[in-house]
Amino acid sequence: MSVRQSLLAILDRGDCYGSQLRAEYLRRTGAAVNVGQVYTTLERLQRDGLVEHRGVDEEGRVLWGATAAGRAEARAWLGEASVADRRDEVALRIALALTLPGADVARMIAVQRAAVREALAETRADDDEQMDAVARAVVLAARRARLDADLRFLDEVERLAADATPFGLSTERPRRGRPVRAAG
Repeated sequence: MSVRQSLLAILDRGDCYGSQLRAEYLRRTGAAVNVGQVYTTLERLQRDGLVEHRGVDEEGRVLWGATAAGRAEARAWLGEASVADRRDEVALRIALALTLPGADVARMIAVQRAAVREALAETRADDDEQMDAVARAVVLAARRARLDADLRFLDEVERLAADATPFGLSTERPRRGRPVRAAG
């Protein structure tokens, strides 16, 4: 899953400092990310105009917030389908969205399901004459099986999503955080 997009989606819900973002990412996806990667990603997002410094907290840690462009990108990402991606990517994106207040998870699932169905229909129409017929049949059978599994997965996610309760940013603050750099 894209750490960049995930951090933006979390920042869309409120300002955070780096270690807090790392903790929120872990709490929401179950996937660990190196705090150095968080800070590097934040710096790139800032360079790209998607996040900005929002001052410091009471302990002097730099707070980051999504800009309007960053919020728009995060929301667009949450709404994308990604048939070509591994199911884990889709699962992590949906798991993250289930925890984010205001995320339209039902729409995410519907968009993903439509993309999978379209890809499945394309496998039935695929007629690549460049490829050996038996080899093509094997490749298409594998693709159809994966796509059928994706549809079953989305059905299960839809059932599980009914029990999800989104939550805001934690009031618990990790001890670590990059301090403000002295003006140089």
